[in-house]
Amino acid sequence: MLNNIGLPGLLLIAVVVLVLFGRGKISSLMGEVGKGITSFKKGVAEGSKELEDESKSAVDEARDVTPADQKDKA
Repeated sequence: MLNNIGLPGLLLIAVVVLVLFGRGKISSLMGEVGKGITSFKKGVAEGSKELEDESKSAVDEARDVTPADQKDKA
């Protein structure tokens, strides 16, 4: 269904949306979308950095959990 829209159809949809919502509403909406994308990218970067920090600290904090009676046998 959407494969047959083409350029004239997209232009018609854009004009209808512009008439219905107005230029100011669309520009403010796009500004909010941009802020959302920026926040999402920032959150992903912070999350991946946090995961890297956790994995590094887990390796650094590795400890021996061998029972005391088993340590002498090794």
